[in-house]
Amino acid sequence: MRRPAIAMILTVLVAGTAMGVYLVRKRSKHGAQENTPIVHAEVRTVDTTVNATGTVRLRVGSEVRVGSQLSGIVKKLNVTVGSHVHAGELIAEIDDATVRARLAQAEAQAELDRVGLERATVDANRASKLLAAQLIPAQQAQDAQLAMNEAEARYQKSLKDRDLAKVDLGYVQIRAPISGTVASVSTQEGETVAASFTAPTFVTIIADDALELVAMVDETDIANVKPGDPASFTVDAYPARDFPGIVRSIAPKATIVSGVVNYEVTIHIGTDAKLLKPDMTANVTIRTAQHRAFMLPADAVQSDGDRSVVYILENSGPVRREVVTGSRNQGEIEIRKGITKEDKVLLTAAFSTPARGNQ
Repeated sequence: MRRPAIAMILTVLVAGTAMGVYLVRKRSKHGAQENTPIVHAEVRTVDTTVNATGTVRLRVGSEVRVGSQLSGIVKKLNVTVGSHVHAGELIAEIDDATVRARLAQAEAQAELDRVGLERATVDANRASKLLAAQLIPAQQAQDAQLAMNEAEARYQKSLKDRDLAKVDLGYVQIRAPISGTVASVSTQEGETVAASFTAPTFVTIIADDALELVAMVDETDIANVKPGDPASFTVDAYPARDFPGIVRSIAPKATIVSGVVNYEVTIHIGTDAKLLKPDMTANVTIRTAQHRAFMLPADAVQSDGDRSVVYILENSGPVRREVVTGSRNQGEIEIRKGITKEDKVLLTAAFSTPARGNQ
C-alpha cells in the first residue's frame, strides 16, 4: 500500500539559528512539489549548569560609619545622601577654636618647661664643679642633679601634651576612609556633637564594591559547585540583562528552610554592579563544567508523553525515532542518544497521517 505524501506548509522559516536548514523537494501523489524544512544535528560545547535563586546583599565590612573623635560645633558639612566620595576626601569640619587654644597653651607650657630645664641644667653643672673642688657637700650636688632630671621629665611631658593637641587638631577635619556612596547623614552644619563616650556618626558610606550575591544551592547540586566557577544572573529590575560573576566561597554549614537543605554560595559580582541594589532577588546560573554534544533546534523535538521523539526524513518518507534529550540552551536541545550527524531531521512533526516508526 502506498504511503501518503508529506503535506506540510512552513509559515515561518527558522532564522538566525546556527543549524543549517534545508528545503527538500518531494513530489506528492498529486504531482505537486512541496517544501520540507530539515536540519542536521551539530556538535557544540554545552555548559553543565546549576540553577538557583539568590539575593544581592552588602558585603561584610563594606558599610562604614564615619564619626567625630572631638566634641564641638559642626562648622562645615560637604556631603549629602547619594554623594560619591573618594578615600581621603573632606566630609566635614569641626570648629577648631577650642583645639587651637589648647594647642597654644600646650606650646606655651612646653616653652616654659624648656627654660626651666636649661636653668636646672646650669645649676647641676655648677654644683658638679663645686663638688669637685670640695666647696659644697655632695648632697647639694645630688639635689641639683635630681632637680635637673625633674625638669627634663616636665619638659618631655609638655612636648607630649603639645603633640596630643596637634593630633586633636588633625581630627577637626573628618575625611572619608574609603571610596563609596553616602548612604545616610545624621548631623547638620551648626549642630554640636559630643564625643565623650562614643564617636558620634556623621555619615554612613557604602563602598563601591560593596555588593555581592548569595545564592541558595540545593544539596543535590552543591557537590558540583566549586570556587572559581563562572556564574551569571538576572534580576527583576533588568530581566534582559545578564550580570556576570564568579563563585567566591561556599558555606560549610547548611541552611534549612521548610525542611529543604541549601548551602549559601557567595558570588563576586563582575561588571555593572552599580545598577544593582541591596536585597534584589536574582535567578542564578552557575556553570560547573562543559562537554561536547549533539544539538538540535527545539522545534525539531516533539514530546510524546514522557518520551521525546524526532522525525527523520528518509527516501521512503519520514521516520519517527525516539531520542534521549539533555539540557536546553538558547532555543536548542541536547540530544544524548538516538541520532547521527548525517540524519535529516524535520523541524516539525505535524503530519497529516502518522509517520512510520523505526524498526
